[in-house]
Amino acid sequence: MIEAAALAQDSEVGGLGASVVVQDLRKIYRAPEREAGFRASLRSLVHRTYREVRAVDGISFHVMPGEVVGFLGPNGAGKTTTLKMLSGLLYPSSGAVRVLGYQPFRREHAFLRRITMVMGNKSQLQWDLPATDFFQINRVLYRLSDDAFKTALDDLIELLDLGPLLRKQVRSLSLGERMKCELAAALLYRPDVLFLDEPTLGLDVTMQSRIRQFIGDYNTRSGATVLLTSHYMADVTALCRRVIVIDHGRLLYDGPLDSLAERIAPFKLIRVDLEGGGVPPGSERYGTVESIDGGKLTLRVAKDAAPVVTARLLAELPVVDLTVEDPPIESVIEHIFRGGSTETTVTAP
Repeated sequence: MIEAAALAQDSEVGGLGASVVVQDLRKIYRAPEREAGFRASLRSLVHRTYREVRAVDGISFHVMPGEVVGFLGPNGAGKTTTLKMLSGLLYPSSGAVRVLGYQPFRREHAFLRRITMVMGNKSQLQWDLPATDFFQINRVLYRLSDDAFKTALDDLIELLDLGPLLRKQVRSLSLGERMKCELAAALLYRPDVLFLDEPTLGLDVTMQSRIRQFIGDYNTRSGATVLLTSHYMADVTALCRRVIVIDHGRLLYDGPLDSLAERIAPFKLIRVDLEGGGVPPGSERYGTVESIDGGKLTLRVAKDAAPVVTARLLAELPVVDLTVEDPPIESVIEHIFRGGSTETTVTAP
């Protein structure tokens, strides 16, 4: 089923020439469950019950060469499961996926040499070795020539400022230093597609900024395709023009980052400038009060209610100026991550 669908998926998804093509992809688990207690434990030995978990539930998208795409959603949305299927670590339950023309679950050597996956909460480095020794191991594994290895390593040392870290034992590196070495190890063989799963997880603000700068520079220099998951909106706004949002394994949004609030936000911000420099009591009857600054009032109201609330404000208060805005991108993503309601799935052109 997967192979048959894969043959036609480029035309179906509209991803002709895409680096990553996903069509109606699903991953379904059977999770055992039982009640607490000794009797339930004994009962489960002879009669085990299962529930179906749809980690990924029929998503479709494509990513073109050189794109940096944010892959967003709350915890448990299916992001990491999707990346594992794209990198060949998991076999899909149904649907089709191709990366650089390969079916990832086949794990062909030619495919593995052209992709990489970095997970912020996992480490591929050997803790008892200095980073430079582990880089040499990867040189042998990926059969890099001495010249190709030296050129790639020199570039990564420059981009990531790795010089002082190369001879330090991995276990003695800070989290930020280790993540820089993780990225270097993953990129020594110059992969064409990068799957980055929370690459700045747990890092301080300064190190997050340096890692973001590196990813952007690497994309510019190499033209690599990047699919990035992150809970830090600064990562997304700095690197991604396009975002894909999923929740409970289903696609919610696929389109430009700057259109996300307009398409998916369930609320509007109404900013009111009142005559006299003061806000009268009882402003909460119009909506959720976001802020009050002198005579300036900011309200959050449901999108459908915005026209009615605007009319009431103009009729009942001494309004000097009034604007209705979409919320900041950060607020929209935070709302989604908290499990807030969203509108119908949309795919922006």
